[in-house]
Amino acid sequence: MKIAILSRNKKLYSTRRLKEAGEARGHEVDVIDTLHCYMDITSNRPAVRMKGVELPQYDAIIPRIGASVSFYGTSVVRQFEMTGSYSINESVAISRSRDKLRSMQLLSRKGIGLPRTGFANRPDNIKDLIKNVGGAPCVIKLLEGTQGIGVVLAETTKTAEAIVEAFMGLNANILIQEFIKEAGGADIRCFVVGDKVVAAMKRQGAEGEFRSNLHRGGSAVLVKLTKEERATAVAAANIMGLNMCGVDLLRSSRGPVVMEVNSSPGLEGIETVTKKDVADLVFDFIEKNAKPHRTRTQGKG
Repeated sequence: MKIAILSRNKKLYSTRRLKEAGEARGHEVDVIDTLHCYMDITSNRPAVRMKGVELPQYDAIIPRIGASVSFYGTSVVRQFEMTGSYSINESVAISRSRDKLRSMQLLSRKGIGLPRTGFANRPDNIKDLIKNVGGAPCVIKLLEGTQGIGVVLAETTKTAEAIVEAFMGLNANILIQEFIKEAGGADIRCFVVGDKVVAAMKRQGAEGEFRSNLHRGGSAVLVKLTKEERATAVAAANIMGLNMCGVDLLRSSRGPVVMEVNSSPGLEGIETVTKKDVADLVFDFIEKNAKPHRTRTQGKG
């Protein structure tokens, strides 16, 4: 098969591993810089071009779309889909998961466990919003944040009010969430491919840090999932419409709660901790499911 990985940097661990895994299985794998692509939007003949030439027809694409280029990146993915290329994660699913508020609303509607979450537009709603999520301490998140950036723990109600007012003064969109104290600064990253959790690790925040992101100095260890945790991760991925994703869970007193569904999960941490060849499992899924113009609504996958 001829497969393209959409990535801004071919030297990144995840990009390198995916390319190596695909070529080891006999596929022709190209790494394409998403922002260097441009679109020829012509009736009945959509095309993607780069450096003055039309790109070839790819059997499948693997989007690695960063949060900072979500709008343009998903437009490029959509254009590839229009040419008939199979995308392991469709453009609409990437957009859906990248919007924290929208994803929370969709998961809530389907009964997935979530931390209690509030969203408002006006400063005069703040007091009730904080009270509604259980009061302080509470977590305040920028909707556009990533890798733990723009996530703040407010220890008191007055602090929470001040932080929210500051963010709103900058016209930033924020969520206020219940603080899951019993999680102890740890979360679980479940790597989902298709309808299976293929690997999982527990991430622990650095001392004095409630955020567990590895980018923020956290550590990770192998973890054994419960049946409920596994089912929750797979259900969250399916609701988002993602065939490959990272689902971040917290262990709460009422069961697993979903913090985020990441459409471009990194491979380095999960492969290092679990010793699993996750990249190879991604290509195994593509080989079984990739067909021209195939989408989740047209067939399983």
